[in-house]
Amino acid sequence: MRWMFLLLLVLNLFYYVWHQQQVPMRAKEVAPLALARGGEGDIRLLSESEVSVLRKPPVAEVKAGEAVCLFLGSFEQRTAAAVLEQRLLSLDIRSGIQAVDAAAGVDYWVYLPPLASRQASLRQLKELQARKIDSYIIAEGELANGISLGIFPRIDSAESVLQRLRGAGYEPLLKELSRAHRSYWVRIAPESRRLAEESLLERLAFDFKGLKHQLMPCEGVARSRKID
Repeated sequence: MRWMFLLLLVLNLFYYVWHQQQVPMRAKEVAPLALARGGEGDIRLLSESEVSVLRKPPVAEVKAGEAVCLFLGSFEQRTAAAVLEQRLLSLDIRSGIQAVDAAAGVDYWVYLPPLASRQASLRQLKELQARKIDSYIIAEGELANGISLGIFPRIDSAESVLQRLRGAGYEPLLKELSRAHRSYWVRIAPESRRLAEESLLERLAFDFKGLKHQLMPCEGVARSRKID
């Protein structure tokens, strides 16, 4: 019985293999060539394309004939800016120091206007000091021989002094003074900008903590203008 079972198994395998060889192979579905090339029109050589290539505009637009300098800063002390200037000069990078005054707030000046003569203003000054009122003679300027009663960073402090003096019979005036903050920047000349490579700027930023760099018109940075 075992031999008969094995014989039947072999015959079945033989029949399966023979049957598979007789089945015709299925043809693969192939898309028509015209459909495969349907998107060929979307591919063009750059020279054949009618669409212009857009380029990014320059980082900063400069007026024709206007020189642009690279500014490095800022420094609170001129001596610190001088150290950076000397380092750049040692690398044959032409540079110089430029002071920039930026508005930093308003102070309030309380004063008495000048009297008819200096002697009269001095008598008034002695009178104020006898009343324990802080006061000083103004030595120069358009208010020369007037009396300064103090410069205050807050308007409420200035108004308090005004009220006190008016209560004592005086007529003080108030004047706003723009408070300026001076900083120092090192300006690299246009012909030396190419020497100030990114790697150099990174080293300088490491050596001079908080160092910034900014492109500005060489003559466009006035002493009263603030550089961000």
